[in-house]
Amino acid sequence: MNKNVYTRTFTNSKKNYDKLTILINNFLLKNKINLNKINKIYVNRGPGSFAGIRNSLSIVKAIHLIKKIDYYSYSYLDFKDKKNIQFELNKFKNLIKLPDLCNENNVKKNLIKPIYLS
Repeated sequence: MNKNVYTRTFTNSKKNYDKLTILINNFLLKNKINLNKINKIYVNRGPGSFAGIRNSLSIVKAIHLIKKIDYYSYSYLDFKDKKNIQFELNKFKNLIKLPDLCNENNVKKNLIKPIYLS
């Protein structure tokens, strides 16, 4: 396991929207990570609910502005292999490999194009 990659997933709920910054802070404290030591953040831009995506992306952009940490905004659709979609989704389930998948699929840094569910 790569000790330089940390992941955390939260269930989508109204309660989490209200306390997302607290969840992030608790994650950093639990893993003994300081924002000054982070050089990249990966955030899922959808598909998903408008409020959840908007909140997540707003917080990541704020961190980028204040701490100058690059972010990569990815979607499951970025990793979709039309010939073998299931293989790609299974490969994606291991978030430790997310930086490699973003590199392989040329996910751009500091660029956000949200994908909202209608």
